[in-house]
Amino acid sequence: MLFPERDESRALSRFPIALVLIIAANIVVFLIELASGDSFILRYSMKPAEIVRGEHLETLFSSMFMHANFLHIFGNMLYLWVFGDELEANYLGPIRFIVFYLICGVAAAFLHIAVFPNSTEPNLGASGAIAGVLGGFQIVFPRDRILVYIFPFWHVRITALLLTGFWFVMQLVNGVGSITGTAQTGVAYFAHIGGFIAGLILIKPFGAGRRPEEEQDYQQLGG
Repeated sequence: MLFPERDESRALSRFPIALVLIIAANIVVFLIELASGDSFILRYSMKPAEIVRGEHLETLFSSMFMHANFLHIFGNMLYLWVFGDELEANYLGPIRFIVFYLICGVAAAFLHIAVFPNSTEPNLGASGAIAGVLGGFQIVFPRDRILVYIFPFWHVRITALLLTGFWFVMQLVNGVGSITGTAQTGVAYFAHIGGFIAGLILIKPFGAGRRPEEEQDYQQLGG
């Protein structure tokens, strides 16, 4: 299991307010889930068959802010924080970041729906939108050094290109496996793939007129 801890190549040029609001929204919705129980989860999770029928289209967005358990939300918010803060603060800015994030999340859902159009299994989680953030980061900051904790014993430094590239290959492998029955079920791998590809494609149009902040040494800046 890979847990990114921080980007050691650059400090933030401004406070990532949009990212903080997105994380706060995820936490609030998760607390509502805990208080409301299964009925809330079933109602606001995204089910491909319903979307195909034109029903509950709002779940394309609501499901983006829902999570199955504490480990699910912790892992997602960790990846979002490590890769999202630089993308917002040093490149997109808050408004563009929010729109980019939401569009990547919807694109992720659409690929999952395209592969499993008849599925009635509830889908929830921010990972499709976060995959878009990873894809965008790979394009804008590919050489950044990411400090990664590999459970249970090791710390390593990996370039963003290598880390996000490895992550994407694993989604492809597991996505194929989810169709053939050789991979873990219950994980929307094609949503991850769709979000990542959307991030790769959309990051430059969204960043039109923007230049990423120059690489700076994280340690020297007191990070």
